[in-house]
Amino acid sequence: MIANKKVACIIPARLASTRFSEKMLKSILGKPILQWVWEAASKVEFFDSVTIATDSEKIASLVTDFGGKYIMTSENCESGTDRLVEVMQSKKIESDIWVNWQGDEPFITKAMISCLLQSCKDNDADMWTLKKRIESKEQITSPNIAKVVCDLDGYALYFSRSTIPFYRDKPQDSDNVYYKHVGIYAFTTKALQKISELKPSPLEKAEKLEQLRLLQYGLKIKIHETKQEVIGIDTQQDLIMATNHAEKLCLLI
Repeated sequence: MIANKKVACIIPARLASTRFSEKMLKSILGKPILQWVWEAASKVEFFDSVTIATDSEKIASLVTDFGGKYIMTSENCESGTDRLVEVMQSKKIESDIWVNWQGDEPFITKAMISCLLQSCKDNDADMWTLKKRIESKEQITSPNIAKVVCDLDGYALYFSRSTIPFYRDKPQDSDNVYYKHVGIYAFTTKALQKISELKPSPLEKAEKLEQLRLLQYGLKIKIHETKQEVIGIDTQQDLIMATNHAEKLCLLI
């Protein structure tokens, strides 16, 4: 609970994946990716509940094996947010704030969650998410990395797989600043109720970024900056990077 608001963490875990088949069943150092996420989320003491939302009996069986909690959701959910909406509408969990922690993000930390929710008591946004300054030239131009630009008050203006902003007069300048979107969200219940009525938007379809649907329908997205690096697992190469990162973490323990 934060600021007297109940916080539920939902971990969407879809079996089908176009870029990396059945990635939720893959392992890092012998432990399933999804178990890494579950264990990390379970350590965040201000979560009132942690639940995996899946459409797969295979994933449900895996969750049972490592002692997690799950709710079955529809195969027709097009995004993790749609899966959160379904959980909310089921009324199996009651909450004021809903955190969407994707099942392919094993290295998000409690500090990042604290950063995400730092302004949730102010009631000045429909939802919250994170950004991190990009330090790799490859990430600046990669279509697999969603970039974000904000207004002067920290609200999202736009997300894109393209390089934004475009520095017209100094395109290769080392002082150029770019931010990538860190794909973890928190929503108010009111925001999820509104999202449940929204159809996919043209911008969302164009860039294949679900957050553009929310922007295009006028939701206010507050973005806080994190200094911590994350490794989302969308490809086999990402899994190799995640394994190397996990090995380093184990050496530090």
